[in-house]
Amino acid sequence: MEPAADKRPDCLVVKAGGSLTGEIPALYALLASSGRDILIVPGGGLFADTVRQSGAEGTPAHWMAVCAMEQTAWLWVAAGACPVDGVQDPVQGVAVLLPYRVMREADPLPHSWDVTSDSIAAWVASKRDAPLLLLKSVDGIFSAGVLCETVPEGVEAGITPTDVVDPAFFSVARGSGIRWGIVNGRRPDRIRSFLGGGRPSGTYSNPHL
Repeated sequence: MEPAADKRPDCLVVKAGGSLTGEIPALYALLASSGRDILIVPGGGLFADTVRQSGAEGTPAHWMAVCAMEQTAWLWVAAGACPVDGVQDPVQGVAVLLPYRVMREADPLPHSWDVTSDSIAAWVASKRDAPLLLLKSVDGIFSAGVLCETVPEGVEAGITPTDVVDPAFFSVARGSGIRWGIVNGRRPDRIRSFLGGGRPSGTYSNPHL
């Protein structure tokens, strides 16, 4: 039996960090050139920074930040990505998730600044049974100044919102069992290698992603 369209094994969820907002046109062209089916989960970027600066907390801040992600999503649409508003919608080529409706309906995560688009992307990947690539402005997770190819024991306790991934990410990713990797989104050669089946410099959940 053929797999369902929304569960295609070659579908990849890509979380594009908000710090890479200025790189969206180039990133879209790179992802599209791979020929893979890709679902983008956008970071909030400058829109989320505005929410932080507002002083909002808890539930209001959570939904404002998800709206910030949706604003960034439309920048991906402007670059050429196809907008989808269902987490399990069929994906052909490069699509971008408009997250507000699906997150309001499912409401799967705590309402705090410990949860950002990193954890939301992990949840999306779990719902699609897909691997997750996190594109960041850093090379990966470091321990004692050395880049970790896989996550070392205990490193999760030291992660903060400014240290690569949000504090809730590891528990969401572990709980769902997804495979994930972190690659520098400012290094097109590394992204191209990953999309082609390689394992470029970065941090990975296990040796087999």
